[in-house]
Amino acid sequence: MSSESDPRVEYAELLRALAARVELELGFGIEDWRPPLPAPAPPARPALPAAPQAPPAAAEAPRAVGTAPSSPRPAAPMPRRPAPAPQAARPSVAQPAPRKAPAEAQPAVAVAAESGVGLFEAKDYDIQFPEGLSRQGQLDYFAKAIGGCTLCPLAQGRTQVVFGVGSPEAELMFVGEAPGHDEDVQGEPFVGRAGQLLTKIIEAMGLKRSDVYIANVNKCRPPNNRAPLPEEMDRCRPYLLRQIDIIKPKVICLLGATAVRGLLQSKDSITKIRGQFLRWRGTLVMPTFHPAYLLRNPAEKRTVWEDVQKVRDVVLGRLVV
Repeated sequence: MSSESDPRVEYAELLRALAARVELELGFGIEDWRPPLPAPAPPARPALPAAPQAPPAAAEAPRAVGTAPSSPRPAAPMPRRPAPAPQAARPSVAQPAPRKAPAEAQPAVAVAAESGVGLFEAKDYDIQFPEGLSRQGQLDYFAKAIGGCTLCPLAQGRTQVVFGVGSPEAELMFVGEAPGHDEDVQGEPFVGRAGQLLTKIIEAMGLKRSDVYIANVNKCRPPNNRAPLPEEMDRCRPYLLRQIDIIKPKVICLLGATAVRGLLQSKDSITKIRGQFLRWRGTLVMPTFHPAYLLRNPAEKRTVWEDVQKVRDVVLGRLVV
């Protein structure tokens, strides 16, 4: 009997593969290998009208891969109001010209987010890169250029700007919300307890931290590790957009709801959109739970493991979406 058809050889190979999978999931923190039961179908609920949102004019709304962009709906007609009673004519008085909104009240360089050019045309972001720099050279120059940034109040309480770390050629980029205490001290994102879990996630994917790129929506630590405010994220978003344009990752994995709001400017719940690829500015984006959330809710580790397996398969070319 040849070894190719020997069931004992096949059985031994299956055992080795199972042992490798168990070791991999143990490293990730999954200790329950029971197959998940299918969730019962939720009872039908009446559809509620979506709250109207006004996205930036030039920003592309992320959509699930495989779905066609929906055409804009016509605005509902406004109810008519009764005509005002006629009033006696008043002497004409010259009215001052309406004041323009200050630049701070507008989305930071929102128009450039889609075109990919002019990200730093605004005075506050006017950073000129020397010609001929490699990707790593551009990132190094960029990090030094914004090391003294004071565009938002977070600069007052930080120890240092936490720019980002990893391979400038990375095909996979992780984006969190903002540095914590450990990150603020060490100047590197995701080095605390949540960062250690992220490292395990990356290694469970068969990669190393040096293979990927890790950054945050905000580069400075908020007080008491609170989530960054919308205006703080708006101020820092052009920096993240520029990092993405330099690295050109194949997939961006967004860690948590704040990262989704900060980069995609979406108000969708993380539980609603996690686990599915979105197409944003030509790049695949996978939202999933933040490692800090997994520390508080260990049962969700399996959910994130399912999400990052999809990411891994796309990065390695095993899955085309």
